[in-house]
Amino acid sequence: MPDRAPQPVDRQLPTEESRDLVALVRDIVQREIAPHAAEQEDAGRFPREVFSLLSESGLLGLPYDSAFGGGDQPYEVYLQVLEELAAGRLTVGLGVSVHSLSCHAMAGYGTKQQQADHLPAMLGGGLLGAYCLSEPSSGSDAASLRTKAVRDGDDWVITGTKAWITHGGIADFYTVLARTGGEGARGITAFLVPGDAEGLSAAAPEKKMGMKGSPTAQLHFDGVRVPDSRRIGEEGQGFAIALSALDSGRLGIAACAIGVAQAALDEAVAYATGRQQFGRPIADFQGLRFMLADMATQIEAGRALYLSAARLRDAGRPFSKEAAMAKLFCTDAAMKVTTDAVQVLGGYGYTADFPVERLMREAKVLQIVEGTNQIQRMVVARHLAGPESR
Repeated sequence: MPDRAPQPVDRQLPTEESRDLVALVRDIVQREIAPHAAEQEDAGRFPREVFSLLSESGLLGLPYDSAFGGGDQPYEVYLQVLEELAAGRLTVGLGVSVHSLSCHAMAGYGTKQQQADHLPAMLGGGLLGAYCLSEPSSGSDAASLRTKAVRDGDDWVITGTKAWITHGGIADFYTVLARTGGEGARGITAFLVPGDAEGLSAAAPEKKMGMKGSPTAQLHFDGVRVPDSRRIGEEGQGFAIALSALDSGRLGIAACAIGVAQAALDEAVAYATGRQQFGRPIADFQGLRFMLADMATQIEAGRALYLSAARLRDAGRPFSKEAAMAKLFCTDAAMKVTTDAVQVLGGYGYTADFPVERLMREAKVLQIVEGTNQIQRMVVARHLAGPESR
């Protein structure tokens, strides 16, 4: 049996334009991203030049309005682009998802003037965004955040610390959730903070198991002053804005997870069809054939689930439950598929000479970011059985 080169995913795309778009993304991944992924991840290098190229190619604002520099693409298409990027390198795919998340508040809740002033640069001006919700003492319980924004004339003064911030310290702008009122969800407001604001600093990046090329850092706000014109939405509306962004962001994580899983499956199939033992390819042995079949089935099921949720979003229908289901299933599937890919490669899978060990380490974080999978189960259960009794 001959070696089998990875075949591109056979995607069901709605238009010729979207098919051309995915072809462009695949070309960028093959030329500029995948060949350097292992070396740059090992060195902990963030590929800012790749994000500049993606911005120049119109790929950093795909799901947003073209009037402000976006791509006017439905989520059904945008998520498949994320999947392709994540299959090449998760640092890039997840980075684009986080950037898109950081634009959500301004695009969805900003005034017409704010959108005209900020969105063109955010979506297509070569800028990179970050999203600041989590804190050292408030992760899953985001409504208990402590970072404060105090009104001072026409300005707000922000003080506090944000944690686990992807692109922390290198982003050009931050969408920041801060407390402007009393305790709980209704006391939170959203702000757009420039990356070079006085009083804003970043701690050293976290030392992580995977995604070493993507900086994750605490951000310190030491009396950071922003004008009221950078407040997004009404006072006290910030938590609702954050939740609406996270529903969409969870779909981005789901798509990235399927990209990582697909990359691992491709490596496993190529290895199993080329590796000879006992005089024949190891892919001839039923135990491995069944593993590959299960891996492929998990990937196809996850892809169908995230696309189904995306189509609900594109149709303007509620999709919060489905987004949580997609994030839960796809990231658990990615962890299982990447672990099995290491097993298929045996001892070689445990070495850095092959990418599957890196993919396995990267898959783990997807079960944690933008709401742990335990939180996703809580979200789904609330839709099914109502809120928990107190």
